[in-house]
Amino acid sequence: MTATDPLDQLDDAQAAAAFRRLVRHLRHRTDAQNIDLMGLAGFCRNCLADWIGEAGYSGDKAAARELIHGMPAGEWKAKHQAEATPEQLARMEASLKRNAAE
Repeated sequence: MTATDPLDQLDDAQAAAAFRRLVRHLRHRTDAQNIDLMGLAGFCRNCLADWIGEAGYSGDKAAARELIHGMPAGEWKAKHQAEATPEQLARMEASLKRNAAE
């Protein structure tokens, strides 16, 4: 991010609405596995929970994950998360290396 990043000009209410839409979309698309999101984009639902914590959310990590998942993280995991394959793990590791420049 630079001082001239147009994203910084986005109204907070608009940014918040877009964030909520993203989270609700991810709640709906339970077929989009966290491991696949990590492998493709370098972030997942759990990252969003961490980011709201870093932004000042007063709840703990479990509460932040529940907020993002729409249910306790363990329940979401049991209902929707499949076991990661070695290929998915390798894609995630390669993708995370690209985050280092962030």
